[in-house]
Amino acid sequence: MKEAIKKSEVLIEALPYIKKFFEKVIVIKYGGAAVDEKGIERSVLEDIVFMNYAGMRPILVHGGGPLISRMMKKSGVEPKFVGGRRVTDSATINIIDRALHLINRNIVKTLREIGTKAFGLSGKENNLIRVKKMKGPHDLGFVGEVTSVDTTVIKQLIEDDIIPVVYPLGTGRDRKVYNVNADDVASEIAIALNAEKFVLLTNVRGIMKDKDDPGTLYHTLKVAGVKSLIRKGVIAAGMIPKAQSCMSAIAGGVKKAHILDAALPHALLLEIFTDRGIGTEIVK
Repeated sequence: MKEAIKKSEVLIEALPYIKKFFEKVIVIKYGGAAVDEKGIERSVLEDIVFMNYAGMRPILVHGGGPLISRMMKKSGVEPKFVGGRRVTDSATINIIDRALHLINRNIVKTLREIGTKAFGLSGKENNLIRVKKMKGPHDLGFVGEVTSVDTTVIKQLIEDDIIPVVYPLGTGRDRKVYNVNADDVASEIAIALNAEKFVLLTNVRGIMKDKDDPGTLYHTLKVAGVKSLIRKGVIAAGMIPKAQSCMSAIAGGVKKAHILDAALPHALLLEIFTDRGIGTEIVK
């Protein structure tokens, strides 16, 4: 009986959030070592399906770095990175496309098995992600930065109650395919759709004062606070581009951005449907 009462209390706590976010767009980015040829964690996809049945409009953007690197090595191509970005020649871009397509297909398959409609999209198709070649002190090859997002297909899918699953490739004015950072793609899609939330699922609890102590987690930060923590070195290394993607989303009109640990069971539901949440939310 106590367990049943506890479950009912959880549902009651979730009710105002279900009402608040009904028909709102939530863009979720998932990447990292947990993404492989099988797709991503089933519990994460169950959360996304729950959100969809609760009336939200989730959009999933995924990466696949570890699988890409394994497929490159198998093909005799040694992965190279500069500033955290993959050096991408013509052979590498073809491997990236194959790897991401494989992951995408399996994510869509699992979502359908759980009990919802889903459709896979490549950013290189239908002018979804348009890019320009990324410039810098080093030539990274076919690496692009987003210049525009055409949301026509995504809007049609969510209107038809179908979950779009997007992988981060883009096309340039030269009609060539470019590798694009998945965080940036997800952020730009969130901006283009005026999303309610932009969620980064990663391998840390969120932004913490002490990266080794979850008790120092910042539950809520304003953009100004995030910038201050970057200057102080509290936000460092791989967390910097994630924080920057969140700030870009907020600057573009997205109401809230979240950084969550995907390894925590049902992290998405706990962050969105509870009063306190379990990660870091970033607001204007």
